[in-house]
Amino acid sequence: METVPKDLRSLRACMVCSLIKTFDQFELDGCENCDEFLRLKNNKDNVFDCTSSNFDGMIAVMSPEDSWVCKWQRINRFTKGVYAISVSGRLPPNIIRDMKSRGIIYRPRDTSQR
Repeated sequence: METVPKDLRSLRACMVCSLIKTFDQFELDGCENCDEFLRLKNNKDNVFDCTSSNFDGMIAVMSPEDSWVCKWQRINRFTKGVYAISVSGRLPPNIIRDMKSRGIIYRPRDTSQR
């Protein structure tokens, strides 16, 4: 399962969906939920810009469509894997504009600012 972190060092969380993987996994495989518009695969700069090493908590998800926790976290339509509860940081403005032009609403995953 390529969505499960292979190591506990250099973990990062996607700022859009909060999926947690290692930096190398994001660079090698991208984000299974967001790579069509974040383009993390084979792009170190985008991995640095669109993922964060500063996140709180972890949720292991095996059947997201059936989980009330996944509904609460708004990750019930995402792939199986390990997700952060809160992710600190903001996406670059050009990525947010690209998402908006595709009809995707960006909701920051940083709950510390609520």
